[in-house]
Amino acid sequence: MSVSTATYLVRRAAQKERVRILYRRALKDTLNWAVHRHLFYEDADLLRARFETNKHVEDPDTIDRMIADGEVQYNKWRHPDPYIVPWAPGGSKFTRNPAPPEGIEIVYNYGREDND
Repeated sequence: MSVSTATYLVRRAAQKERVRILYRRALKDTLNWAVHRHLFYEDADLLRARFETNKHVEDPDTIDRMIADGEVQYNKWRHPDPYIVPWAPGGSKFTRNPAPPEGIEIVYNYGREDND
């Protein structure tokens, strides 16, 4: 394998990873914009079709340019207040039940107390 072939393969692998990440981020953000699941399915199909139309492009420079354009467009249309699952950092239930303060100990004997 020549150096140019190895370089090409590494570049293509990096491009595939960037496209995969961009698609996943855009798909998750589409879910933030859709109020109902049936609306999300329609938007997800349109998003998938946009990615599929450029599936057969082979020129690495063109692919890099298209990825950069897609990232710019994603950042432009990203949801300003994305949904965060309640138990994740930033969610409404995150650290709802904080740890007890210092000096308070919780003992779980479960009926095995000493009867002296």
